[in-house]
Amino acid sequence: MKNIIYLITALVLISCGGASEKSVSDLVEAGDLDGLRAKKTELSETQKAIEAQLKQIDDALGSANRESNLALVTTIEAKTAPFQHYLELQGDVKTKQNVLIYPEMAGTLYRVYVKEGQKVSKGQVLASIDDGGMGSQLNQLKTQAQLAKTTYERQKRLWEQKIGSEIQYLQAKTTYEAAESAVKQVQSQLGKSTIRAPFSGIIDDVIKEQGTVVAPGPGSEVFRIVNLSDMYIEVDVPENYLSGISEGKEAKVYFPVLGDTVVSKVRQTGNFINPSNRAFTVEIPVPNKEGNIKPNLTAKVNINDYSNEEAIVIPQSIISENAEGEQYVYVAELTDGAEEATVAKHIITTGKTQGSDVEIISGISNGDHLIKEGARSVKDGQKVQISK
Repeated sequence: MKNIIYLITALVLISCGGASEKSVSDLVEAGDLDGLRAKKTELSETQKAIEAQLKQIDDALGSANRESNLALVTTIEAKTAPFQHYLELQGDVKTKQNVLIYPEMAGTLYRVYVKEGQKVSKGQVLASIDDGGMGSQLNQLKTQAQLAKTTYERQKRLWEQKIGSEIQYLQAKTTYEAAESAVKQVQSQLGKSTIRAPFSGIIDDVIKEQGTVVAPGPGSEVFRIVNLSDMYIEVDVPENYLSGISEGKEAKVYFPVLGDTVVSKVRQTGNFINPSNRAFTVEIPVPNKEGNIKPNLTAKVNINDYSNEEAIVIPQSIISENAEGEQYVYVAELTDGAEEATVAKHIITTGKTQGSDVEIISGISNGDHLIKEGARSVKDGQKVQISK
């Protein structure tokens, strides 16, 4: 306090001395002792007046502090609002259309018509295998079949006119049918020399090069084709969430590598509990408009397993726990017209937790003012002042 007095006195002296500094100097230079004594008396009286005013200010401030010596707290109002709880899981991206394409006949890979990364349509020709002269054989069989057809039609007309024997007609008919069957059989075999896309997608890998000898069976894969438009996430959900997760539930899929989130819905839930991990599978489709979601990409999945449209949700940070394990919060009970509030301890029952928010089942009503800042330093029944 003395420092403050000296500071104020100095300021007053400076402000006053601005006008009289020359006269004081003159007094000193002139050696006017009477004048210096008079100036000293004047400044002493000014200092005493300032000290008296400071004392009045200190007394007034002290009285005000004694009257309002209340803990200062902040509050939040409890309100009902929709609450969604999500179960966080991890899964991998999959596609049901991710297959290896094998040749159906043995031979030399005559020509490859596509390259890696190329988009193809269902039924599009991807490659052809040397047919080993089967094409020429087919043309010969077609010629024979045409002759057999002509002979059969002629014998049929004669038989209808009662000319010729029945055995001649039947032999011609049998020969024609056998020729037609041979043509179809060779056509079927010849069709296997052409490798076609089983569905629309992207050629992910061209495994065999042109000129390679291929044959049906493992090790003779020619292409890998993937359909990136039909992607989905498959996750294992613990069995205790069986009643909370069903078809149509909202799911948020986050891809850490891409830094992107996709909102989808549960498409299918498994009907079998895996005994090894006590979980069932859930399938979630993910749109892939940009084409940057790839099979086996890791994803974090949040599935909505609980909803409450009229829940009271409060920050977890204001909840305390006593020695009996009961959870509680402090409520500031206000009186109409009063500037102070009374602290009331409320035992609460909590429900689901989502992030830093907790659902309150009981103990708090809509409109209650919960103490937030200062909750750790107040007591039940204490008077507090709420910060505006």
